[in-house]
Amino acid sequence: MRAETNLWTTSCRERVTCPPLAQDLRADLVVIGAGFTGCSAALEAAGRGASVVVLEAKTLAHGGSGRNVGLVNAGLWLPPEAVVKALGAEAGGRLLQVLGAGPAAVFERIETHGIDCEATRNGTLHLAHAPAGLRDLQSRLRQGRAIGAPLELLGAQETRARTGSAGFHGALLDPRAGTVQPRAYCTGLARAAQAAGARIHAHSAVTSVSRDAGGWQVVANGHRVTAKALLVATNAYHHGLSGLPAPRYVKVRYSQFATQPLPPELRARVLAGGEGCWDTALVMTSIRMDQAGRLILGGMCDASGAGARIHASWARRKLRHLYPALADLPFVHQWQGDIAMTRDHIPKIVECGPQGYAVFGYSGRGIVPGTVFGAACAEALLEQRPDALPLPPRACYTEPFCKTLGAYYEAGATLVHALTPAPVGRPRV
Repeated sequence: MRAETNLWTTSCRERVTCPPLAQDLRADLVVIGAGFTGCSAALEAAGRGASVVVLEAKTLAHGGSGRNVGLVNAGLWLPPEAVVKALGAEAGGRLLQVLGAGPAAVFERIETHGIDCEATRNGTLHLAHAPAGLRDLQSRLRQGRAIGAPLELLGAQETRARTGSAGFHGALLDPRAGTVQPRAYCTGLARAAQAAGARIHAHSAVTSVSRDAGGWQVVANGHRVTAKALLVATNAYHHGLSGLPAPRYVKVRYSQFATQPLPPELRARVLAGGEGCWDTALVMTSIRMDQAGRLILGGMCDASGAGARIHASWARRKLRHLYPALADLPFVHQWQGDIAMTRDHIPKIVECGPQGYAVFGYSGRGIVPGTVFGAACAEALLEQRPDALPLPPRACYTEPFCKTLGAYYEAGATLVHALTPAPVGRPRV
């Protein structure tokens, strides 16, 4: 297995051509970044009849959108009461309502535009890794139902039947949610946006941004895009460019390991319903299957950095613990991506000038927020209606000790993975 072999790149069936910017252009909206947010904004803007240009430094979905776990979740990592406490009752309630309806918005786009992205809407399972985790899920159940979320708390036996593992104490089922092949979903959004008239240019790194009487001036590949409105949608993959302050967030790495396809007799017993899963541990683990029957194990860690051997060893032990019958099944894909995390785990929309926004800080939940935030930003910018945004924009945002905290999180994950013991008395598939 090479240092990085991204399963989502090799299994993506959606195709789109995004040539480099090769001439000066004028547009109603210019978007920097061709991930979930940027492509959703482009689709929304073009669907409204606006001219839109998207500029991507590398390839389409190069960043977190092509390295995501692929869980189409409702809400944030935070429980509802924490969101309301951070934003207030009105703003917090609006954000929860928008994100609660977010999975439906994602799957509606997939159906409308015929996006071939392995879409599976059988819910997600938040898994209790310990008795304390089950208590956390009980609290989340109460809070979710209080705002109308159709959640269901499953006992250990039902969780074992759904996951195929006896390694969990229960699970919180959210039937609104599901899974997708994330790179394919993003590529499909781009294809649909192009069909509506958007121009998307890859290998077009923006070098400068400015604003004058003519609007926003964005330079890439030595060419200039002039636009009335600007959206910066780079999230954790923002690279330095002159003219705008860089978004402030803590960069955290998430790594994934995918097996070869399971034999049919095991495939029928491991996540047979196709639910996507993540657990309640402080250093989180995710588990899901793809359409070909590969089990994908993820963890909050950098499997390409100094702790690579520790994290690879942890992944093998974790697989063996959860699914003993898969203990020797090879990992044939390994990849990692960066997460933009804010200290309160709530996304940010920051004003970067007249008719200009920067959006970032999904804290690992990029699919639903990226989709709905991108579309909402396009509407707000084109119609000059800030009230269309899912949360109020901020004039500025600071995040202290970003690099220090990023190193701290990776050190903590490495320590936890190094000290995770080999299982004794393995749970059975």
